[in-house]
Amino acid sequence: FCFLQERLRYVLGLLLLLHGTNSFYVPGVAPINFHRNDPVEIKAVKLTSSRTQLPYEYYSLPFCQPSKITYKAENLGEVLRGDRIVNTPFQVSMNVEKKCEVLCNVPNKPVTLTVEESKLIAERIREDYYVHLIADNLPVATRLEFYSNREEEEKKKEKDVQFEHGYRLGFMDGNKFYLHNHLSFILYYHREDVEESQEHTYRVVRFEVIPQSIKLEDLKADEKSMCTLPEATGSAPQEIDPTKENQLLFTYSVHWEESDIKWASRWDTYLTMSDVQIHWFSIINSVVVVFFLSGILSMIIIRTLRKDIANYNKEDDIEDTMEESGWKLVHGDVFRPPQYPMILSSLLGSGIQLFCMILIVIFVAMLGMLSPSSRGALMTTACFLFMFMGVFGGFFAGRLYRTLKGHRWKKGAFCTATLYPGVVFGICFVLNCFIWGKHSSGAVPFPTMVALLCMWFGISLPLVYLGYYFGFRKQPYDNPVRTNQIPRQIPEQRWYMNKFVGILMAGILPFGAMFIELFFIFSAIWENQFYYLFGFLFLVFIILVVSCSQISIVMVYFQLCAEDYRWWWRTFLVSGGSAFYVLIYAVFYFVNKLDIVEFIPSLLYFGYTALMVLSFWLLTGTIGFYAAYMFVRKIYAAVKID
Repeated sequence: FCFLQERLRYVLGLLLLLHGTNSFYVPGVAPINFHRNDPVEIKAVKLTSSRTQLPYEYYSLPFCQPSKITYKAENLGEVLRGDRIVNTPFQVSMNVEKKCEVLCNVPNKPVTLTVEESKLIAERIREDYYVHLIADNLPVATRLEFYSNREEEEKKKEKDVQFEHGYRLGFMDGNKFYLHNHLSFILYYHREDVEESQEHTYRVVRFEVIPQSIKLEDLKADEKSMCTLPEATGSAPQEIDPTKENQLLFTYSVHWEESDIKWASRWDTYLTMSDVQIHWFSIINSVVVVFFLSGILSMIIIRTLRKDIANYNKEDDIEDTMEESGWKLVHGDVFRPPQYPMILSSLLGSGIQLFCMILIVIFVAMLGMLSPSSRGALMTTACFLFMFMGVFGGFFAGRLYRTLKGHRWKKGAFCTATLYPGVVFGICFVLNCFIWGKHSSGAVPFPTMVALLCMWFGISLPLVYLGYYFGFRKQPYDNPVRTNQIPRQIPEQRWYMNKFVGILMAGILPFGAMFIELFFIFSAIWENQFYYLFGFLFLVFIILVVSCSQISIVMVYFQLCAEDYRWWWRTFLVSGGSAFYVLIYAVFYFVNKLDIVEFIPSLLYFGYTALMVLSFWLLTGTIGFYAAYMFVRKIYAAVKID
């Protein structure tokens, strides 16, 4: 076991190297070189809260504004994430220190917040909102220092440092609200090696902030927009009273430090925010357990099958064998087409589409091409790939529909192109109406929605039709035995052959292989963490495919042994059993990890969870179905049928 663990650790190490957060530059994201005094633009991305799950744009709150507000042109992924990248009035120059400067244009004159604005800020502070800024595409982080549970002597020497994305808008003390109105920016640069005659160039490698709340009276500002910070001990925080107008100053300071971190490794700080040790052990244990169980299952089923086939193929004992029970008895009905073949083939076509999309996305991300530095790239790539994979989905759906004796291929193609995407679009549209009502930047703008509809009907639909046409024209799958005219009667089934019991039994193994990874994915989606361990995810995806296939083969074998030949729909439903456990885990995560209390955030959580569970069911159901179909064709081809 220890040897196995060592080997697996070595393989995982290689995979992590492959995903390469610091091995090469991400295509399309080149370093920017600054000279001393060059402006370093600070932009705002959005405000987020894990308590409400509703992002807002930066200027939805009364922050100081520049003379001209310009929004960055965004890709599809950024729009869907709720990013609205906009310029800010912070004036930062490379390697130039600023002690304290007033942000709004009028020097020495405080900003007056109306009662409505004060109420809004107090509400956002209560909802635990974070502000996200970027400098040179690098997100701002707040340093958190704490002592770990070490021995007393060691405690004095070293603190553990962790980083939090963005900075808190403010804090509460009792029933009072305090706003962080002074930001101390700490930017780290790496000095590039140049020839002696050339001017030094610098690259930004880290962006930190220390937010502070300082009362208006303690900030002494002059006519030149300069200000003096009070002593740390003597200053009172800036209170925001939601019942009246409030006066305050927005100020900031800039401090530069040289760093040894190279530009290519500058994201490492952000990506090592969670404990990787847990990841290692859980993944290794999952791998070992799954391979162990897979080995046992394969051994049992191969040995049993060999015995079955040897028995069925004994010429002299055929009479005795036929009197026994077993899967050979249903050979005349096992390939009888199921009910609703069009819907089954459509769902499997969408499953193939999802499978191809997820496989390519994880593989490309593992090679480091969809790292968090290319903002929104992952979602954009996933959307476009799903559209283009329609040709494969259509091909497999068309061929299966022909095999199941279907004739209306045009209706089948339309059903494949619209059934799953239609459900997804419908749920997203309803949720989007609620987000619109809250004026959140997470709402997909109407033009983007029209663009997505155009992609669906202009790219995906024609490609599905094209694939379906060729799949339907192709020779149907070759079934090794003929189907009888009259259906055989199915004997009464035992309680454990019930569909729901099958779903519960079949879902445990695939879910067990991936539930730790699921925790990290949920944290990335709902708690604004970065997800980047695509090397691990690729390995988990392969384990998921293997375990789904094997459990599906075992379940279909037991079903056929019980002389129940209605396996088409049942295999598809049962193989997706792990989706049921994903749903239960999502409810557990909601109750234990998230602090969501309002109706709309809860609706958003369960709406998007329903989409994830549906997609996961389609994916695992499709993997299991095709594995079972290949298995059934193989075993019936191996026995002699009179």
